[in-house]
Amino acid sequence: MQIHLKTLGCRLNEAEIESWGKKFQEKGHKIISNAENADILIINTCAVTQEAVKKSRQIIRRAHRSNPMAKIIVSGCYSTLDKKNIKEIPGIDLVIDNSEKDDLVNISLRKLNLKIMPSISTEPGEASIYKRGRNRAFIKIQDGCRHKCAFCIVTVARGNERSRNENEIINEINKYHQQGIKEIILTGVHVGGYGSDIKSSLFKLIKNILTETSIPRIRLASVEPWDLNDNFFSLFNNKRLMPHIHLPLQSGCDSVLKRMARRCKTLDFKKITDEVRTKIPNFNITTDIIVGFPGESNDEWKKSYKFIKETGFSHIHIFTYSERKGTAAASYANPISNNIKKERSKQLHDLTRNMREKILKNELGNIHSVLWESRDSNGKWYGYTENYLRSEMLNSALDLENQISKVKIIDFSHNFENCIVKPV
Repeated sequence: MQIHLKTLGCRLNEAEIESWGKKFQEKGHKIISNAENADILIINTCAVTQEAVKKSRQIIRRAHRSNPMAKIIVSGCYSTLDKKNIKEIPGIDLVIDNSEKDDLVNISLRKLNLKIMPSISTEPGEASIYKRGRNRAFIKIQDGCRHKCAFCIVTVARGNERSRNENEIINEINKYHQQGIKEIILTGVHVGGYGSDIKSSLFKLIKNILTETSIPRIRLASVEPWDLNDNFFSLFNNKRLMPHIHLPLQSGCDSVLKRMARRCKTLDFKKITDEVRTKIPNFNITTDIIVGFPGESNDEWKKSYKFIKETGFSHIHIFTYSERKGTAAASYANPISNNIKKERSKQLHDLTRNMREKILKNELGNIHSVLWESRDSNGKWYGYTENYLRSEMLNSALDLENQISKVKIIDFSHNFENCIVKPV
């Protein structure tokens, strides 16, 4: 059977479809990039915002229109949270709950009565995601979250925290490395909560990954600031752990953070960012901000904007607050109008561009290592530095894909989206 995998949303969803793809290949099935030629379409949905729900529904409908003969299997947060409405979308053959998605491959093959071929039909290493045009892998280390931030529907959709076995994670990383992967990203719903249910910790896991694997690059997905203990940043003394971290702030105003049920105040957040920037030069910090949370006054917004500007980030994921039924914030009074949300979002986008420009200008002349990922039709190669700055280099003569090379930052592209680099 030819299988096409589609996802939207978080890096955890990415990790899950990579895992499904590998398992389907081990059963003798083929993963293809063209949805129109697939026998089976698998869609991993998202529900973090109403816009994500809308996109999930659109993708399912589009998939059915483009390939009406294919079997469609749907999983993910949207399909888990809205079982009634998901079943009304035409073309869906099977819906698999988040609680069962780790066994999605076996459930799909069994319930749709699809032929299962023996594992021997697939040569060792054939399931490499690099053969699908990728040179980094998302590693799911845990699922679920024990915290209840007032705005978050994902904790409802994903359930309680469940950590993967450490040896299983390390074995998976080593297999990917053997297949040519040079960078892995540790991901989950609550990455910093890893080990809470198995008497371990994220610190211990990373330490053991650095000891028991030799993959060149290790990255972290989003980590909540309150999960970082005093010794955490000592891990970055090992240069294989990339000097970038995504720390969700959500608001730069303490009164808003309290209503959000966040566990970190702005003073604590600033202490973390100051510490890491002092200890590790050119350490890159990115964040999430929610604009227009219920009751966010003009004064609170000004405080938030000021704190964000003072802290400085190279990139911000800006979310316009979206009411999610089933969360505490859905019942909060004083909703913010769409016009105010749009205006504040625009202000934050403008600030983000200015902050990125300032941070990148400080990088001018610096030497970095870039993992090259792709080349465009004009001969420009694209990849990321250790501290996650997207870089471009004109070199049509060499095949740099999946290679790591030393470069010097010499300029920047329009709107400071990319660093322009040259070999050293």
